[in-house]
Amino acid sequence: MHPAYSVILFTTASGAGYGLLALLGLVGFNHGPASTMAFALTAIAVALALATMGLLSSTFHLGHPERAWRAFSQWRSSWLSREGVAAVATYVPALAFAAVWSGLADAPGLIGPLGLLTFAMCAVTVFCTAKIYSTLTTIRAWNQPLTVPVYLGFALATGSALLAAIASLFGRLQYFQVVVTVVALALVALLKFFYWQAIDAAGKAHTIEAATGLGRIGKVSQWEVPHTATNYIQTEMGYAMARKHAAKLRRLVLILLALAVLAAWLALPVPLLSIVAALLALAAAAVERWLFFAEAQHVVTLFYGAAKA
Repeated sequence: MHPAYSVILFTTASGAGYGLLALLGLVGFNHGPASTMAFALTAIAVALALATMGLLSSTFHLGHPERAWRAFSQWRSSWLSREGVAAVATYVPALAFAAVWSGLADAPGLIGPLGLLTFAMCAVTVFCTAKIYSTLTTIRAWNQPLTVPVYLGFALATGSALLAAIASLFGRLQYFQVVVTVVALALVALLKFFYWQAIDAAGKAHTIEAATGLGRIGKVSQWEVPHTATNYIQTEMGYAMARKHAAKLRRLVLILLALAVLAAWLALPVPLLSIVAALLALAAAAVERWLFFAEAQHVVTLFYGAAKA
């Protein structure tokens, strides 16, 4: 699949934003009011800005962005529509939570319930985003069990890294924040490693013989190409990437995550290293997401000459 920058920005930024927002909700649920209003408003603003930027960038990939609102009407059958509904609905508890957690509204009894609801809505939104891809049976690399955990894992990892970075700027970095960040980063690295192992081991099950139904009489090959010039479908769904380049980028993702783990752990004696950890985590997420799209092969490529998909 063509790794469009708008979709990479959407999945990376919104994942980090909802991950951070979810963790802030849990912090409010467990610890009550924020330590300072400045910290609360800054953290909430960063989370909502990332989530909003990601959602807006997703419309740039549409042929008619002005029709994006129509996606909300298909929530009964479309994970894309469910994601849109969940994303917008999350703003309601998130803004209410921001008001009471920061102290702008004097209602401490609502911090816990609103924090928990915000966490739940963020988790649902990221889950819906992941399901958009994991339910596509036409793309083998996405239609497998680890796609959803990887999306949730990156949201948690980037969100926790951002929370630690913001806390360090306000002198609020605590041991449990560092531990959560380190564990989340290490966990997502393992998940992604096992994901790559799984898609490599599964092999390409779709063939031109099966697509045409002529496999029973032998090997099938095209008599001539279907088009004399590259078309939109080939550009969007026929993106090809050399295996050696994919291997290099896979190693880069794991190296960035390992460096992020190291920086996050060393942030205990040197708090400003948590900012480095957050930047490394976001960089790893962006490269991983580019690779996620670039390595995906749609079965439509069989029509354009691919032997397997």
